[in-house]
Amino acid sequence: MIALYAEIQEDKHELLLRNNLKLFSKEHQERLLRYRRWQDLQLSLLGKLLIKEGMKSISETTDFKKLRFTKYKKPYFENTPVQFNISHAGQLAIAIIAANYETDIGIDIEKIHPVCVQDFVPQMTTYEQEVVLNAVDKQNAFFNYWTQKEAVIKAHGKGLAIPLTSFEVKNNKAHIDDLTFFLTKMEVKDGYVCHCATQEKINREQFILKEININRFTTT
Repeated sequence: MIALYAEIQEDKHELLLRNNLKLFSKEHQERLLRYRRWQDLQLSLLGKLLIKEGMKSISETTDFKKLRFTKYKKPYFENTPVQFNISHAGQLAIAIIAANYETDIGIDIEKIHPVCVQDFVPQMTTYEQEVVLNAVDKQNAFFNYWTQKEAVIKAHGKGLAIPLTSFEVKNNKAHIDDLTFFLTKMEVKDGYVCHCATQEKINREQFILKEININRFTTT
């Protein structure tokens, strides 16, 4: 599996749009341009460009005009053996790509920032409350919990249609219905927490994690 990430840059924004918006259908271009903040637009665009970069590295072509979305808003390409997922937070976009992988994968990244953990208690199971609220570093424990749960529901494919209290992660494993998901923590960058969810247990060594400079997407 390949995980690629990139950091947004305001001074590259217009050039990034000029060189890459044409890759998408008119409908998707309009969707991207609805973002009010340049940061949100660039993060969304970068996530997709990282998919293109990752697929190129495994000799797969990418036609974003054939990008489709499930009814739960999960993006996919028809008739391809490649699974992928995208996440972004703060200044980073990250994408994970797996060739010849038969089940969905999910990834979630969050930038650590002050949160009132008590506000999220209603979305935690009793076990998760004990883990997070009794932790020495509650902020870090919270973001570990959150990225794990988000990665799982993204891998499952139904997103937030799955109540967060309907399952829990124990020992880097979660169960939803008759499916089992394994969690792998990815050390992306200081100040961020990231987890990937798969239906096969994967060693961290099996991941290729690489930062991509945004200049890769601003040259013609």
